[in-house]
Amino acid sequence: MQYRTLGKTGLSVSEIGYGGGRVRPEHDETALVKMLHYAMGCGLNFLDTAPNYGGGYSETVIGKAIAGRRESCIVATKTEAYDPDGILTDVEGSLQRLGTDYIDVLQFHGGWFYAAEIDQILNNGGLETYLKLKAEGKVRFIGFSADGPSGGTEQLIATGQFDMIQTHYNLMYQSTCDAFGRRGIIPDAVAQEMGIVLMRSTTSNAFQNLMKHCFPNEMSDVDVDSFLLNYSLSNPMVNVALMSLQSVDDVDWTNAVSDNVDARLDLQAIHGR
Repeated sequence: MQYRTLGKTGLSVSEIGYGGGRVRPEHDETALVKMLHYAMGCGLNFLDTAPNYGGGYSETVIGKAIAGRRESCIVATKTEAYDPDGILTDVEGSLQRLGTDYIDVLQFHGGWFYAAEIDQILNNGGLETYLKLKAEGKVRFIGFSADGPSGGTEQLIATGQFDMIQTHYNLMYQSTCDAFGRRGIIPDAVAQEMGIVLMRSTTSNAFQNLMKHCFPNEMSDVDVDSFLLNYSLSNPMVNVALMSLQSVDDVDWTNAVSDNVDARLDLQAIHGR
């Protein structure tokens, strides 16, 4: 496993992170915890979750996985609420489910951040509450997740108050970072020294499904997942690529991609820049 620095937090993070968004109550808890212990033994230290993932089950599973290993893990979760009372309620619930007394990274769980949401965060106590939690030590760093570029996302970045952003970027979705690496919300966030965490690092199977449709007889011989993950990790602005690890095999192949640093791509050359 290779490591990168999560922006101005200074945290040394595994460049492969665990994305807990697909964890559901029907998934076997013991098997998930065992898999996460294996992943952590292989060097993974960044785990991302949210209160609404599996109705809290994702946080519960991660809480059991990090028990006895808390200091070696970086746990990121979110608040669904943007108002002060809702934020505090969400955080207390997360702390209970995670079995910890602090959260490493707390994020506003966002989509496109429309005007009303931005008003709540910036003018009606949302950001103020996050900063208070940070001052109290319940939260070490703050950030937000965003589906992509929007005026609201740009406003949040421009405050300079946030430590990281979680957003989309992969071979198919480039609007967060152009091929020059100079324009988009990812370069804007890097200019503010924010950490960059990717969701949907391997296109959530969109590219895989397209290739299977276009080349049904050739795809069995191509390791598309590794190719896509390597593409995302080849962007030097990226700190963590989240993966919805489901098995020990998933841990092994993602670690292999991380460690194969000689395979990294020159993205500007590929895009003809």
